[in-house]
Amino acid sequence: MHNPAPADDGYEWPTCVTPRCNRRLWVTEAGRWACRPCEDATAARIAELPGLFRQLDTTAALMRGAGRGSSPTSGSRTPPIPPRLDVLNLVSPGGVAAKLSAIEDAWRKALGWTIASWRGSPAQSMPALVAFLTNNLLWACSSYEEVGQDIDVIRKLHGECTALVNDERRPGRVQIGNCPVRVGDGVCWTPLTARADSHRVRCEGCGARWETLGEWRELRAAQEAVLTEAAGVAA
Repeated sequence: MHNPAPADDGYEWPTCVTPRCNRRLWVTEAGRWACRPCEDATAARIAELPGLFRQLDTTAALMRGAGRGSSPTSGSRTPPIPPRLDVLNLVSPGGVAAKLSAIEDAWRKALGWTIASWRGSPAQSMPALVAFLTNNLLWACSSYEEVGQDIDVIRKLHGECTALVNDERRPGRVQIGNCPVRVGDGVCWTPLTARADSHRVRCEGCGARWETLGEWRELRAAQEAVLTEAAGVAA
């Protein structure tokens, strides 16, 4: 049931506290701070954040340490490819997980609950943070006056993550260095690329493959070994 027309007695009908909404609440929403459509939209965004975070975290992992040097015999090490700072910032300790953690702490304080203990890295924290926010969103929308600002923070985080994931999907691949496989008396050193949402890599030069996180670590170690050897020869 929708709210009736405003009376002329000076009474101001309550509105949703979410900054981008401010819709007048329905009669059935009496006593709430945030309207049900805002609650539903926020619940959907919270549910999508773990998947978005995983894709961005994978992209950040591909960027770290990628693309050092164009030749294994140059004897020099150039910096990695320029990282996407917007991606790295979201998956860093001060990124998405930190902002969700701040919301959780505020809700716990309002509820009179103990502040959650440290949970580890952002990737390790995300499942617990999302579970807490999901389980307590109805309470926040009904009983927590500052919930509007938290809903807005979640909306912005979701928007930033979604935009970056979509942006990474359009080009489809990121540079991750060169192929370190020994071929005859030399090194293949074909430039390698990988999908932003996958660890699977295939060298177009020699056909070598790396498909698991363990093989990814071996690839990184082999790239470093080639560059170290080349630097030693040049010296």
